[in-house]
Amino acid sequence: MRNTKVHLAGVELKNPVMTASGTFGSGMEYGEFVDLNRLGAVVTKGVANIPWEGNPTPRVAEVSGGMLNAIGLQNPGIDVFIKRDIPFLSQYDTKIVVNVCGRTVEDYEEVVKKLASEPVDLLEINISCPNVKEGGIAFGQDPKAVELITRKVKNCAKQPVIMKLSPNVTDISEMARACEAGGADGISLINTLTGMKIDIYRRKFALANKTGGMSGPAIKPVAVRMVYQAASAVKIPVIGMGGIATAEDALEFIMAGATAVSVGTANFFNPYATVEIVEGIEKFMDQQGVRDIYELIGCVK
Repeated sequence: MRNTKVHLAGVELKNPVMTASGTFGSGMEYGEFVDLNRLGAVVTKGVANIPWEGNPTPRVAEVSGGMLNAIGLQNPGIDVFIKRDIPFLSQYDTKIVVNVCGRTVEDYEEVVKKLASEPVDLLEINISCPNVKEGGIAFGQDPKAVELITRKVKNCAKQPVIMKLSPNVTDISEMARACEAGGADGISLINTLTGMKIDIYRRKFALANKTGGMSGPAIKPVAVRMVYQAASAVKIPVIGMGGIATAEDALEFIMAGATAVSVGTANFFNPYATVEIVEGIEKFMDQQGVRDIYELIGCVK
């Protein structure tokens, strides 16, 4: 009998496959393609304390090996999310991970406090947001800010806290250790890499925001490297993501040290990707005679 169950900060997932925030909504759009009951967890789109309009359009551009997005974390705010999205996800036998965004520490705290009494399993804190009180630098680019916001969120959270790391840093291990020092129950990485595209015929930026977050297959080698470095630096569990489109991709992250994986951009070009990855991991385990997924987690040293 094969075991695909993994444990994240005391929460048991039936398998290590999750969705990546911002690519799956809260599952409503994908319900006709994907049996959400098959997934280890659904990670929601980022939610803030108040509605965010997001950035001006155009805000998505296709590039070689992936895409750029500058959506700007558009979301309806926590009150609508609690009323609409949580009841929808609660119908399914899957874990619920809420991605939280904010512009100040207080914004994050407000959302986390409102989620304290809700039936959600884990919180994923997006620290790639610009810190408006510190001149706009992302929370996740300063280890002192990372440790501070981790501690503040942990102090008011009822659910385990996963800190989502930005790859746009010099030393990812330092950021991982800052999360652990602040009391994080786990970390997830990578968020998007900062990129740009220029339309040479219009002589304009392809995105109104000029820059956007690069995601998709092209970033996978960078993501695998960073997940390996982060998993080697901390004792808390790691969720790996970045360019995962197949079971083979997911297994690379798992062998690099990820306890679970999140599938993002692949959902846009293959709505069935998540379930195909679940089934692919099961098939690989059977073919390789692997009885427990933990035989694979971090097996490459």
